[in-house]
Amino acid sequence: MQKPELYIVKIGGNVIDNPEKLEAFLKDFSELQKPKILVHGGGKLATKLAEKLEIPQEFFEGRRITNQETRDVAVMVYAGLINKNIVATLQRNKLNAIGFSGADANVIPAHKRPVKTVDFGWVGDVETEKINAEFITKVIAENVCPVFCAITHDGKGNLLNTNADTIASSLAVALSSDFDINLVYCFEKNGVLENIEDENSVISKIIPDTYAQLKENNIVNEGMIPKIDNAFAAIEKGVKSVFIVKETFLKRLINENDRTSGTEITK
Repeated sequence: MQKPELYIVKIGGNVIDNPEKLEAFLKDFSELQKPKILVHGGGKLATKLAEKLEIPQEFFEGRRITNQETRDVAVMVYAGLINKNIVATLQRNKLNAIGFSGADANVIPAHKRPVKTVDFGWVGDVETEKINAEFITKVIAENVCPVFCAITHDGKGNLLNTNADTIASSLAVALSSDFDINLVYCFEKNGVLENIEDENSVISKIIPDTYAQLKENNIVNEGMIPKIDNAFAAIEKGVKSVFIVKETFLKRLINENDRTSGTEITK
């Protein structure tokens, strides 16, 4: 029996930071004609609020170290302000949506990242096999769109700041036994670019062999590597396809099956 199709769409922080872009994206998202889930990060709002509250921000190799005060700000901004604003905007666009953190309905359990070279603090690593896929499936069956923020929990009463790309790919893997999953990462670029200065230098398809070469030649680096690593991990575990596209292209990709833009990650 063929499984129903499901799109899991993750929206990047730079779009969230731009009210006009976010507004247009949420209108497009609400008009997608397929069952769908939205996952969002936090943009720069949490950092700005932490600075206003004079909470020092520490980073290690570009990754935020989340002390308790920083974690509390992240929860307030991601699970509160951003998540509820997104849900309210989707409701205005006639899409019935409900916002979740990982703690709600025990939907995304995680554990505090183990200390290796550095203690990242209250940062969570998702326990994909424990995701409450049955509950999420019931929500989708009610024609309600789940909207997940980048906050999980450890089952011991602690909330954890968690990478939104990882949440999206973990949800995709957890739901792939019930659905044909298409995972779509939306951000402000046209796709994965061969030359970061040239918006038209989109790499249309990446397979494992070409990915190794792209990394070796330093064409794909920094923030894009975890995104693509997550994409390949998801495909290995049963996700049908992964796309990295500009947020304005989402509706054409899904409603019209238009593959003329963006990057497809495939076996």
